Amino acid sequence: MTQPQPTHIAILLFDNVDAMDVVGPYEVLRWLPGARVSFVSTRVGPIHTEGGGLALVADSLLSDLPRPDVLLVPGGSGELQARDNPQIRSWLQEAAAADAWIVSVCTGALLLGSAGLLRGKRATTYWMAIDELAQFGATAVRERYVFDGKLVTSAGVSAGIDMALALAAALRSEETAKAIQLAIEYAPRPPFDSGSPATAPADLVTRLRSLSRFKQSA
Repeated sequence: MTQPQPTHIAILLFDNVDAMDVVGPYEVLRWLPGARVSFVSTRVGPIHTEGGGLALVADSLLSDLPRPDVLLVPGGSGELQARDNPQIRSWLQEAAAADAWIVSVCTGALLLGSAGLLRGKRATTYWMAIDELAQFGATAVRERYVFDGKLVTSAGVSAGIDMALALAAALRSEETAKAIQLAIEYAPRPPFDSGSPATAPADLVTRLRSLSRFKQSA
């Protein structure tokens, strides 16, 4: 059997990143045959996630991996500060220019937008942030995940798992993606139907939006 070409996947870490934005897709992509996953940041060592109780470890600097095959950008409250980091911006732009797969989870799409990578693209993001996409020249799509060429964006947090399975199919095959789904026993049956603003009680949607920096998003 022909072995797949090695695929180097770089997952960006920054202070106050959302842990599940990172770990959900990682748990899918680490099973990909021929894949090597690296966690990259502006510094090597522990990077604290939102809430401060969990740290993820960056094993490489951005400069160590200028042209990964797949570049995954998570979200979290720290993406606002990450937008202003010229190292991160130029790293994203260089990888995109080298024809890498550029992938985001949740508000990671806004970080891509700030680097100019969403212009003329269809994209999605966290439901409360979706109106923000227009300022970056993107066409907002209210879907769980969206492919536009080699740009792949997903909705909030848990949607990164669905997106990563679809990406696994694109990188290898549908059979491979199905095998990974079975390996991680991903068969969600949530106890409540409130995981989307379309199905959650209206008062809950209003209350969560009032606590968010994305108060104007619909």
